[in-house]
Amino acid sequence: MSRYLLVVNFEGGVVETPMEEWKPEEITAHLDYYKALRQELVKSGELVESKVLTGPDLAKIVTSDGTAPVVTDGPFQEFKEWLAGYQIVEVESEARALEIAAKISAVPGPGGVPLQQPIQVRQVMEQSPSDVAEMGAYL
Repeated sequence: MSRYLLVVNFEGGVVETPMEEWKPEEITAHLDYYKALRQELVKSGELVESKVLTGPDLAKIVTSDGTAPVVTDGPFQEFKEWLAGYQIVEVESEARALEIAAKISAVPGPGGVPLQQPIQVRQVMEQSPSDVAEMGAYL
């Protein structure tokens, strides 16, 4: 079994209407879809973790040269590229991880239209590189 990180960004997919302009029943359908998918993955034993993150307006960027860190508060211009949430699934194959990502991508938006959000799928490494040769192979 392998673990995969399924990343959801703030991108709206094919729907350009921001969620704050959706009807209450459209938001309910959107959230209910996620709840049902979560229940399905919990029941199958594939869900390791699922989290929704605060918006980019509460994000901070930290840079440091090893001394005093520089902390920059949000909001940031390119917020659509910011992480909205993620799931970690443990599945038999990459094909299954892609199948789950497709379900996440199809979450309904206004009028029940599937958003087709791009979902990034990344395998979680069993072991991180520990020397120059392994880092070279990783890169």
